[in-house]
Amino acid sequence: MSSCYVSAKNEVTVSNLLAAFERELNVHARYMAFAARAESECKFEAASLLRAIGRSEKIHADNHARVIRQLGGEPKATIHLVDVNTTGENLTAALEEEDYEIESMYPRFLEENRSLDNSAGRTFTWALEAEKTHARLLTEIIKQMGPGEGSARTVAAREFYVRPVCGYVSRTPEPERCWVCDHFCKTFEVIQ
Repeated sequence: MSSCYVSAKNEVTVSNLLAAFERELNVHARYMAFAARAESECKFEAASLLRAIGRSEKIHADNHARVIRQLGGEPKATIHLVDVNTTGENLTAALEEEDYEIESMYPRFLEENRSLDNSAGRTFTWALEAEKTHARLLTEIIKQMGPGEGSARTVAAREFYVRPVCGYVSRTPEPERCWVCDHFCKTFEVIQ
């Protein structure tokens, strides 16, 4: 982190934002690779879900980057190589990613947020709440696949709806006012 423009009171927050930014970009890349593998295995619903969650992770990274800049930092990230396995293994790995962010990363970052600007707290909270939905959706599809990974085959991709402000993902378009970010979202990004 370049601290020449970041005030001392924001150093921990910006450091955490940078860590979250890099992680979200890497998770986005990982989920896009996982989606391609699911597609190649004709697991179209899993592919759709992974693309939707991947898009959500990119929204989180963009939100973190915006706050990093507001607090005087420069968003930088290294994208790591992705290990891609079977779709069942990839979904389990994705669920582990979400669980880490829900149980450890975002709660710690929220606790350590020392910034007087509540933008960091807001972007951490939005990401945390969206991650909870990601974990629920991943758990559902893992259960649907069952043992042997055979039952999640569908003839067409499924639509998922992603809120462009906070990254909340749902199976259906939900009410105008988002329960995560409290914004009026008249449109969703529809991801298949």
